[in-house]
Amino acid sequence: MASAQKIKLSPSRDIPFNKLVLSQSNVRRVKAGVSIEQLAESIAQRTLLQSLSVRAVVDADGQETGMYEVPAGGRRYRALELLVQQKRMAKTQPVPCVIRNDGIAEDDSLAENDERIGLHPLDQFRAFKALHDGGMSEEDIAARHFVTAAIVKQRLRLASVSANLLDVYADDDMTLEQLMAFSVTADQARQEQVWEIVSRSHLDQPYQIRRMLTESSVRASDRRVYYVGLETYEAAGGTVLRDLFEHDDGGWLQDVQLLDRLVLEKLQVDAKTIAAEGWKWISVAVNFPYGHTDGLRELIGVPVEPSDDEQAAITALRAEYDKLEAQYAEADELPEGIDQRLGEIEAALAAFDTRPTLYDRADIARAGAFVSLDRDGRLSVDRGYVRPEDEAPASGDPTMETSSSEQHPDDEGEVSTPRAVITVGGAPSGGEEDDDDAIKPLPERLVTELTAHRTLALRNALANDPAMAFTAVLHNFVLATFYRFAPSNGCLEIAIRAPVLPAQAPGLNDSASAKAIQARHDAWKLRLPRDESVLWDTLTGFDETEQSSLFAHCASFGVNALYEPASRFNDGRVSAHGIRRRLQPADVLARAVGLDMVAAGWTTNVDNYLGRVTKPRILEAVREAKGEASVQLIDHLKKPEMAREAERLLEGTGWLPEPLRLMEAEPAAATGDDAALPEFLADDDEDFADDEDDQPRVIAAE
Repeated sequence: MASAQKIKLSPSRDIPFNKLVLSQSNVRRVKAGVSIEQLAESIAQRTLLQSLSVRAVVDADGQETGMYEVPAGGRRYRALELLVQQKRMAKTQPVPCVIRNDGIAEDDSLAENDERIGLHPLDQFRAFKALHDGGMSEEDIAARHFVTAAIVKQRLRLASVSANLLDVYADDDMTLEQLMAFSVTADQARQEQVWEIVSRSHLDQPYQIRRMLTESSVRASDRRVYYVGLETYEAAGGTVLRDLFEHDDGGWLQDVQLLDRLVLEKLQVDAKTIAAEGWKWISVAVNFPYGHTDGLRELIGVPVEPSDDEQAAITALRAEYDKLEAQYAEADELPEGIDQRLGEIEAALAAFDTRPTLYDRADIARAGAFVSLDRDGRLSVDRGYVRPEDEAPASGDPTMETSSSEQHPDDEGEVSTPRAVITVGGAPSGGEEDDDDAIKPLPERLVTELTAHRTLALRNALANDPAMAFTAVLHNFVLATFYRFAPSNGCLEIAIRAPVLPAQAPGLNDSASAKAIQARHDAWKLRLPRDESVLWDTLTGFDETEQSSLFAHCASFGVNALYEPASRFNDGRVSAHGIRRRLQPADVLARAVGLDMVAAGWTTNVDNYLGRVTKPRILEAVREAKGEASVQLIDHLKKPEMAREAERLLEGTGWLPEPLRLMEAEPAAATGDDAALPEFLADDDEDFADDEDDQPRVIAAE
């Protein structure tokens, strides 16, 4: 059997550049990739890294002429030609060439281009990292490889991802977009932990990965950052995570405790400036809970009228605005400069609308102010609130001592104002983790907070249904008038004695219901007279629709669907029957007004539920919403991680904790003892012994 013929490689030698010509057999016609100029610079830096493939040029008789054509390597030839033209290389410079005699020139050219394989992106990432580790700066790498410094930063960031995740990417088990998302943090242990979670679930989109990796950080667009300033935070030693691949609104601040400390320090400095106005007390917090002014008397001040100069400026701004608006009324789109100027005028006019308010000096000496941040991160000062204990004593009462807030002359006869007491509100401490396997009843405090959300939503729903509000109030009136010994007037407290909602309930102040109620209340407040003696005439001047809307708004403040623990009652006990007398009518009213807590804005999260209950409760919620398969994704996690992952799993499912759900309607002709309470109310039988003497807390309007 004949042996296989051995392969012989084409010979190679150095040929002077001026003996080379570009072949018409080169198949590359379309320019793509690196430009000739960039390739010339690369050759100038590194010399020629790849030989040219050439063939001898022959004359009509088939004799070699001493010239060689280049069918494969035309771009390298043109780059060398450019270097010769620029006088950076001699035209007789020997060029390494492989001399081909057999085959077809076009076949050589096609094969050289077809068989070329580009680098896997990961190889480029690692190569850039090797160069950087070797001492080359990002700018040097960018210059030598003809990319921008930003691209080099991106590649180096990708190369810094956990080696285990890079291997996953190399095996095509992770997309480049997912790898980019993981590069948002340098914590490789956290990267691997998140990948372990997302790789076993459907929560593996890049935006979900970014959210999980930055959940313990604060966005640079947060109002606290706006108030303090990112530069101040960084100057204090705070670090910022940046996403090199997506718009990140300035990144994420890592040191949340440092940020909160800087915010409170600046708030206290601003509070001292407000205190210099003479207020007795200043209360400071990033934000105050819902109803923080309940029980306080609000001072009625007099807005400062604009000066002549200010009025002239207002008139000029409005005239300019009207002129520009009329000039571009027919334009499909405003020019950028005009649009910017109109925005500046609107901002200036809005500043004039916010007028300072004058108060009586005696009132200031016994009143205080709340200093916080608004939703845009600007300082918010709410002045003029008097606490009950600071009210002025009745005139001529000899038993009343001089108030500590009064002004006294010093030794030199100057009147001094007592320094205001500045207090800083603190966040409530979280409960301890309970890992018992048994599903225990929900904590009373949590049930109170959850039903506070429901009470607000029910108030808002009733206020938007005037006809049902009339019916509900009429029901109470009939009970109070014709059924004097009825055990209850329901959940609607006709005296409009609004129950105090728990201030520490997370998110209550920023809930959609709270904002809708406050906006409606403020709108009515502007329409009602300050002097209550003319209120009757004002109300009778409203038409039927206006009266109905105002009636519903006021009636809604009497809604009390709040669960209250036994400690809230004077005798330290509350009967199961007493709880049902409030919660059952609340369900009836909720069904009547079509209350939907999901539509009202409730979303179950770590702060308002999942972080406050035991692990079995968390798993129960996920099981009800997503099924057993989803439970198995998180049942091995520690409670903080389990709560966070459960929040993601519950997102968009509309799952509600028991106290927020509508209880099933009972038969109309129920007899005998009350049915068993829901599980979340069944703490201990001893705590809910029936008390037939328990009197209803509802006070009917006289």
